[in-house]
Amino acid sequence: KQYLLLGGRPVLYYSLKTFEESFLDEIILVTAESEIEYCRKNMIEKYNFRKVKQIVAGGAERYHSVFAGLQAVTDCSYVYIHDGARPFVTQSDLLKLKESVEKEQACVAAMPVKDTIKWSNMNQYVESTPPRNRLWAIQTPQVFSYELVFDAYSRLMGAEVDGVTDDAMVVETMTDHPVKLVEMSYRNIKITTPEDLIIGEAFVKNPVN
Repeated sequence: KQYLLLGGRPVLYYSLKTFEESFLDEIILVTAESEIEYCRKNMIEKYNFRKVKQIVAGGAERYHSVFAGLQAVTDCSYVYIHDGARPFVTQSDLLKLKESVEKEQACVAAMPVKDTIKWSNMNQYVESTPPRNRLWAIQTPQVFSYELVFDAYSRLMGAEVDGVTDDAMVVETMTDHPVKLVEMSYRNIKITTPEDLIIGEAFVKNPVN
């Protein structure tokens, strides 16, 4: 997904460009081992991303890949964990998250859900309807103090925990530290389906800061 073309450039280009131009000091790119050289030549060197200091091999699951990235970090106060398939993160998003994490030590980009959500049983019959005003769709970046998130991931690697889907869940499960929801933008979509590419093309033609 991250290598599909959007506005003539790979999806991954856009989030790397935002991070490159931000207040952040260093970017560590995590990808499949077989794609490291491709990323180096066709992303980092081609577009002259100077803040990408390392490209490291990920693992079998998302959380293995994140931990590989965390292990590559040195001398860091806060870490911003971002999905390369979300090309529309903005500078203002990063600044909102910076303000939050410096107070809270753990925060995630999120948006209130637009749709009514149903909880189903195993046979796909409705069991209940949770109150929509308490439901949020979680995005990235997910931002933490380095010490907190590294400790949480280190504990996770030594535990048998199934169904880990994001970094906030690791912190929620392995520590007692609360995670703050920071309202972002509905434009911060993840490119997953062909329909997302159509929407993404419109966003590329009408950027925001």
